[in-house]
Amino acid sequence: MPRQLYIALIMLSLIWGGSFFFIKNLLNDFGPWTIAFLRSAFGLLLIMAVMLVTREPLGLRKVKWLTAFIVAMVNMAVPWTLIGFSETRLASNVASVMNATTPIWTLLVGLLFFGTVVRGMQWLGMGIAMVGLVILLGITPGSLTTVDPLGFAGMLSATLCYAVGSQLSKRFLSGLSMFQLSFATLLGAVIGSGVLAVLTEDMNLGSVLKPANLGGLIGLGVFGSGVAYILFNYMILKGSPEFATSVTYLVPATAMIWGYTLLDEPVGWNLIAGLVLILGGVFVAGKAFRRKAASRA
Repeated sequence: MPRQLYIALIMLSLIWGGSFFFIKNLLNDFGPWTIAFLRSAFGLLLIMAVMLVTREPLGLRKVKWLTAFIVAMVNMAVPWTLIGFSETRLASNVASVMNATTPIWTLLVGLLFFGTVVRGMQWLGMGIAMVGLVILLGITPGSLTTVDPLGFAGMLSATLCYAVGSQLSKRFLSGLSMFQLSFATLLGAVIGSGVLAVLTEDMNLGSVLKPANLGGLIGLGVFGSGVAYILFNYMILKGSPEFATSVTYLVPATAMIWGYTLLDEPVGWNLIAGLVLILGGVFVAGKAFRRKAASRA
């Protein structure tokens, strides 16, 4: 994999490391569908501003709009809503841990439905990263039995949506630039989540102007959806869905780094050891993806 993809991976993990915290706080004033609508709207505004400044064409005629809308719902609106629902029943750090199952789902979905050839080195890399995650978080069998079952099911469903959505993006929307792909899918997410928010929730949009909520939406929407999905789509288009979704292995670690930096939370040996194993596993899996691409070429 090119070095730029690894830089994008680390940057994206730092951005998404704070997303679960923002979602948890926004749930005090908004429902899950409304949060999905607001974060996609803030992200869309950023994408449009960037495309206007850089004179990037929207490519409206190039976009397969039905496909883009399906990808937007599967890869953005629905999983964002499921994560919001899950965080009404789970702690944000538990939700971020469960989010790290996304790369495994992506491999399985690609293997079963999209003809992805999965080699031993890819499984090895993902396995090393998963061991690093377990060490990082001190997960034990007893700790898993205390998780709320509905919250657990919601997070697993969200990660499955991410896996399917990233595969669909690669297969059916690869003719677009990363900006055009981000614009089309965020627009679809705004429309889909907005309609469902109006139908199912009380959209108290006046609360957006509260300083805490506005700051959270800037962090979650502008950075967590706008900047983040430029990086995510770049990794899908230039790398692979499996590599792009491996960012979720790093998110719990970056969440802990933010906690240490901003909240003076302690850093133990498990953070260092887990982070080394996660990065090593992602690197091993990334080399396998690169060799597979080279052999196809």
